[in-house]
Amino acid sequence: MSVKIRLARMGRKKTPYYRIVVAESSAPRDGRFIEVVGNYDPRKDPAIVNVKEDRIADWLSKGAKPTVTVSSLLKKKGLRDQVRKD
Repeated sequence: MSVKIRLARMGRKKTPYYRIVVAESSAPRDGRFIEVVGNYDPRKDPAIVNVKEDRIADWLSKGAKPTVTVSSLLKKKGLRDQVRKD
């Protein structure tokens, strides 16, 4: 199975809050995951992105692929060197 770094939605209706998680690609969006590596709050101005940089680097070195949204968040956070273009 391939492993992805993606967003999992949290929060109530109309107040989204996201966790950045490492999960198998076959798992549902808000379902089972392997590890929480950060969070993202789009409702703040500016949006807040917190990541565990060492864990992100570790998972990327193991072959995990970030989704398009997560890769753009990581680039905004300054982890541009670690995100590979595939």
